[in-house]
This record gives sequence, C-alpha cells and structure tokens, in this order.
Amino acid sequence: MAIRILLFFLLLLVYNTSPAEQTLDLVLSGGMVYDGSGGPGVITDVGIAADRIVAVGDLSDRQSGRRVDVSGLAVTPGFIDIHSHAVRDSVEKSGIFLWPDAENYIRQGVTTVIGGPDGSSWYPLPELFKLLEESPSSVNFGTFVGHNTIRQLAMGRADRAPTGEELKAMQEMVDTAMTDGAYGLSSGLKYIPGAYSQTDEVIALAKVAGKHGGIYITHMREEGTGLLESVSETIRIGEEGGLPAQITHHKAMGKRAWGKSVETLAMVDAAIARGIDLSSDQYPYAASSTGIDVLFPAWSLAGDKQTRLARLQEPDTRAEIKAGIIDNIINDRGGNDPSRVAIANCPWNRQFNGLNLAEILQQQGREVTVENAAELAMELEESGGCSAVYHAMSEQDVIRIMQHERTMIASDGGIHMPAEDMPHPRNYGSFSRVLGRYVREQAVIGFSEAIHKMSLMPAMRIGLVDRGRIQPGAFADISVFDPDVVIDRATFKNPHQLSVGMHYVFVNGVAVLFDGSMTGARPGHVLRHSGVKP
Repeated sequence: MAIRILLFFLLLLVYNTSPAEQTLDLVLSGGMVYDGSGGPGVITDVGIAADRIVAVGDLSDRQSGRRVDVSGLAVTPGFIDIHSHAVRDSVEKSGIFLWPDAENYIRQGVTTVIGGPDGSSWYPLPELFKLLEESPSSVNFGTFVGHNTIRQLAMGRADRAPTGEELKAMQEMVDTAMTDGAYGLSSGLKYIPGAYSQTDEVIALAKVAGKHGGIYITHMREEGTGLLESVSETIRIGEEGGLPAQITHHKAMGKRAWGKSVETLAMVDAAIARGIDLSSDQYPYAASSTGIDVLFPAWSLAGDKQTRLARLQEPDTRAEIKAGIIDNIINDRGGNDPSRVAIANCPWNRQFNGLNLAEILQQQGREVTVENAAELAMELEESGGCSAVYHAMSEQDVIRIMQHERTMIASDGGIHMPAEDMPHPRNYGSFSRVLGRYVREQAVIGFSEAIHKMSLMPAMRIGLVDRGRIQPGAFADISVFDPDVVIDRATFKNPHQLSVGMHYVFVNGVAVLFDGSMTGARPGHVLRHSGVKP
C-alpha cells in the first residue's frame, strides 16, 4: 500500500507543477466538489485536460476549451462497482457487448465496473481484454479471476477434493490470470463447483493471488443457515492466505438469520482488531437474485446435465432432493413462503417472468404449499432452469451493514436494457437508491460517507491509485448530479427503469452523459492490476 500511495503523490507532483497558463480542455465550474475521501464538499472548479484532472480550485482565470456551469450540483468521483456482472459467460450473452453504452450504469454515475465475481470469470483474460479494447464501452472494466471457473477447467463439476496435480494446475491458472491483470481471486462457495471445495483448497489459491497483491472476494458458502460459520471461513482464508478479504453482498438470508448482522459485523470488527484486512460490499435491497437451482442441495448438482436430470428421475433420490429444497425454502432463500420467490427470467417460458412460485402454482390449479413449491422448482429446473428473485432479507440488516465503516456499495448487477425478463432492480438503481433513499430520505448514512463508499473506498481496495477521487493527477472519471433529485426508479414489478438525477458523467475525460443526454461516446479503458503488493 505504501508503494501505491507514493506513486499517487508522484502523480500529484507532476500535475501540480504544470504551467499555470496551460489551456484546459474543460472546466466544471461552481459545483459542490466531493473528493471521495469522505470529507465535506467544497464549492470550487475542476479542470480537465485530456483524460486527467489537472486542477482543482478557482479556475476563473484559466483558459479552457469549454466551461460548464455546474452550480447547485454535486461533483463527485465516478462510482466504482466492485461487484459487477457486466461480462457473463459468452460474447453473445454479455451485457457489455450487447449494450456497450451501459446506460443503466451511467445513469447511476458508475464509471468503472469490476467483473468476475462469485467465483465466475472469463478465462483466459487476454481474450476478453482484446475484445474490449477492439470494441470499447462507455465504462472502464477490470476483473477478478473466478475460483469456480478455474476449478471447472481443472476438474469439471466433480464433488471431491482436487488431486495434487489438479491443485497445481489451478494455482498456475490463478498465477497466470493475476499476471494478466486480475485484481484478485473471487469465489462462489454457494455455487457449483465451488461448493465442493474445502477451505484449504481456497487458501492455496488465495495465497497465489496474494503474492501478486490481489484481494480475495467471496460469495460465502452460506448466507442464511451457516452464516456465522461462513464468515469465520472467510476470515480464515484471508488470514492464512495472507491477503485482504472481502465479504461480497454481505447479507443475512432467511428469517432465522435476521438480526445476525449484529454478530457478523462484530466478527468483522474482531478480525480487523487483530490485524486481518477485512471488508464488505453490499447492494441496497432486501432481496437477492440468482438461479432457481440455488434451492437445491449442492450434492444434487454434481456432474453434467444428463447426470443431474437423471437424479430427478430416480424416485428415492428425487424425494431426497425435494426434502433439501423444502428446507431451503423454509429456512433460507425461500423466506418460508413460496410467494417470496419470483421468477426473473425463464428463457423457455417467458410467461413465468415476474410471477412468484405461489402465483404459478395457483395458475396451474395446485395448492400453494412449500412442498408443491419444491416440486415446482424441480420441474422448472428439469425444463431448462430459471433465475429468480428471493425476498428473504430484513431491511434492518441492510441498514446495519450499510452503516458499517468497512462496507462499500456495489450492485451485483450487470448491463441491462429493457427486455422480456424481470431482473432485480439493483441493475438499474443500486447507487442512486443509496443516494436518494438511504441518504436523502432516511439519513441512514451521510452524503459524503456514501460518496466515499462508492468511489475512493473500492478504488483503494483493489489498488486503483488514480481513480475514485477528484484530485489533480487522477483520471477524469467524474459524475455530476442533483443531490435533491437523484433516485432509483426501478422496482421489482417494473425493473427496467433508468435512474434519474444525473446531469453529466465523464469517463477518462470524455462526456458519456452531457446535460442529461447520452453522447454515444465509449471511452472506457480496460484496467489491469499492476501486481504491486500492498
């Protein structure tokens, strides 16, 4: 970390000693400037030349190609989404390739997205980076390398520990990805095949990422039943892996877990007190979203598709799987109510999109029971699978986690535009929801604190020394908005609604949103981790 700080201050020296008569490309004048540090705003000017911020202060006498009066507006660093699904499993399906303007992100003030979360990433990374450099988007993009992806490449969906050779192959793949520019190792220990790994395996891979100065970011093994044990596992991986660790989308799922954020945050504090570098990120909603198969016991998802479907055809095995799903609906993701599980996207039957399991059962003339909901979940998976939204969290836990000083804001969303699906509104509203609902309306956290949690805090977490801040020498990733207006509009019933309140968004000094209108510019950079150990 000391090396990164030194590099940044060298940048400051270079830019602050440039000639006072240097002509600026753009001056944002008279706005309330928040530098990202968490300190109060200051009414001042921001000067941009090429892709950098080169001056902050009274610039009324400086020559400029363009001057924009932003009086009455907040001028902040562009927001950094440290948990983004902007890139998914193929070029054809990936949002950043389908919608490179990333308007749903830009309208929230997001200028940088970090992909590869939950243990799933592109591999090898140079292929992805080449595509993004040949066809840039409006946002900057960096990525983690995913443990699940690496494990599947090395040993498929096998429900066992790796052999020595397989573990070595995984370590080599992580090493290669880190050398290629990954920001760390992500895991999805709730998902297949990561769920089949033991802690020692993850530690062995985390050590490789740590040697390169990366972090470990995890969708933990459990977020409801087994939540506290999973936090302990995360702490152990960070400690024994010798690298910073982050609980991603920190939450407490299912009524039995409600209120346990008191304990998880106490565990975070205790770990930090004894020298472990631990943090969290969070999306500001009391509902999660993932595949319907998350309701299934992990053992039932091992092997290829034919093997998995065959298990459902064997009566005794099907009954055992059903029992596991029932338990999950009652005690975890299902919130003990089939109406709390709503279909987000069912590609093989769009009519299910937006309906919850109770509504589908009613349409089919079946009694609404947990048992029938479990049977329906198996039928949906047999037919091709669906994604769902799970309303099984407590608002009080959301607030408590948000208020913690080591929690930053993330979306766990991706790049979307209106379609036939009913995705989680976090794709369109996470950052603006924090500013509008939790800052302005409810005063859960302060405005400057929220900006810090969205900009400098995630930047420092992954070592972006020249982003996430408004200071001379930093890249000109800047969001300008009305703090009295900014708000999310996306809802669970109507999710494809863009946020409002943003006036200007600049990425690398180029306007992608100007006076409320998208410009079509795509100046986003591919960001690579420098490999400097903090």
